[in-house]
Amino acid sequence: MSGAMIVIIIIALAATGWIFARARATRFQAEVGRLATNSRPSQYGWYVALWTALPALAFLMVWANVMPRLVFDSVLSSPAAQSLPADDFSRNVILGEANAIARGAQAAAFNPQSMTLVEPFRDATARYSAAGALLAAILAFAGGAFAFSRVGPSFTARNRVERVVMWTLLLASLIAIITTAGIVASLIFESMRFFSMVNPLDFLFGLKWSPQSAAMGYGNDDAFGAVPLFWGTIFIGAIIAMIVAIPLGLMSAIYLTQYARPEVRKWMKPMLEVLAGVPTVVYGYFAALTVAPALRNLAATIGIPGASSESALAAGLVMGVMIIPFVSSMADDSIAAVPQSMRDGSLAMGATTSETIRKVLIPAALPGVVGGVLLAVSRAIGETMIVVMAAGLAANLTLNPFASVTTVTTQMVQLLTGDQEFDSAKTLAAFALGLVLFIVTLLLNIVALRVVKKYREAYE
Repeated sequence: MSGAMIVIIIIALAATGWIFARARATRFQAEVGRLATNSRPSQYGWYVALWTALPALAFLMVWANVMPRLVFDSVLSSPAAQSLPADDFSRNVILGEANAIARGAQAAAFNPQSMTLVEPFRDATARYSAAGALLAAILAFAGGAFAFSRVGPSFTARNRVERVVMWTLLLASLIAIITTAGIVASLIFESMRFFSMVNPLDFLFGLKWSPQSAAMGYGNDDAFGAVPLFWGTIFIGAIIAMIVAIPLGLMSAIYLTQYARPEVRKWMKPMLEVLAGVPTVVYGYFAALTVAPALRNLAATIGIPGASSESALAAGLVMGVMIIPFVSSMADDSIAAVPQSMRDGSLAMGATTSETIRKVLIPAALPGVVGGVLLAVSRAIGETMIVVMAAGLAANLTLNPFASVTTVTTQMVQLLTGDQEFDSAKTLAAFALGLVLFIVTLLLNIVALRVVKKYREAYE
C-alpha cells in the first residue's frame, strides 16, 4: 500500500469521525438545549477528526524516515546479501541500484548482482509498509475512539480545537522565522570560510573584481575587490532606476487619487499595475534590443566617448519603468487613506488643491510613500535578469552611464552557475556578496523606519 493511499484512508477515517461526532452532538443538544453546551456540533466533530488524523499522520512522518533503514537492515540480513563486496562504495552502489529497481525508479541493472537483491527489497518494503499502515490505522482508530468517548454536553471541545488552531498558527510563524535564521546562518558560515581565504578589507575596499583570474591560480590578493560591484548595484538600482520610478510613481498616484475621474481611474490603475506582472525577461529583451541600441546611437551622435551596446543607463531606465507600480500602488493606498476631513479642512481654509497635496496629503501619507520607495529599492537591488541582458557583466568602476557595469546579484548568479567547487574562494565569494547585500538591506530598513517614526503624523 502506497503512502498516499494510507494518508487518504486516514483522512477518510477522520471525516467519518467528524460526521459521527457532529451527529451525536446534534442529538444531545436537542435534548439539553444549545445554551447548555459549550461548543457547536461541528466543533465536536473537529475535535474527533483531529484526534483521528494528527497522531496517525505524525506516526507516518516518523515511520517514513525510519522505514528505509529497517528495509536496508532486513535486506543485508538476507542470504542474497552475503555475497556483496566488502568495500562500502561497491556495496552501496549495488544496494542503491537494487532498491531503485524494486521501487520502479529504474528499469534494468548495470550490475548483475543487483538483480538478486530486488526481491528481498520488495519483500522488506511490502512488509514494513503493511506494518506502518496497520500501526497508523490502529492509532487513528484509538485516537478517534478516545475523542468520541469524551463527546458530551459538559465537554469543552471548542477550547481544545481553538488551542490546536493557535498552535498551528504559531508553528507556521516559527517556520518562517526558522527559515530566515537558517538562511542567515548559512550566509555567515560560508562567508567566514571565504574571509579565511581573502582579507575582508581587500574584499570590502578593493577596486578590482576578477574572481576568474584567482581561480586560474593568479593569486587572491587583489582579485576580490567588490567596490565595482557595489557601485554598479547602487548606480543602476538606487540612482538611475529611482530617478525614473519615484517621480513617475508618485505623480501617477497623485493623479489617480486627486485629479482622475472615477471612470478614468477604474481602467488606468489596473493597467499601471500590469507592469508589475510582466516577466523580467521581457523587460530584459526590451532593454537589450530597443533601449540599449538607441542610447548607444544617441551617445555616438552627441559625441560621448565609451558608449557601449550594454549600458548602466539602459538597464536602469527599464528597471525604473518596471518598479513604477511598486511606488505608485503604495503611495496611492496611503494617499487614499488620508481622512477626507483633512482635505476638506485644508480646502476650506483657502488652500488650493496642489497646496493641499504638498502640505497635507503627502506628509500624512509619508509612511506609505517611504514604504513604497523601500520596496522599489529592494526590488531594484535584487533584480538580475535586466542587468544580465542590458548592462553587461563587466565590473567597471565608472560614472559614465553609457558604459557597461555589473551588479552584486548578477555576479552571484555567475559565480554559482554550473559545476562549482564549494571549497574555492571564487564560489564562496557569492556568499560574502550575499551577506553584504543582506546587511545593507537591513540597515536600509532600519534607517527608513527611523525616518517614518520621526516624520509620521498621527491623526485620530
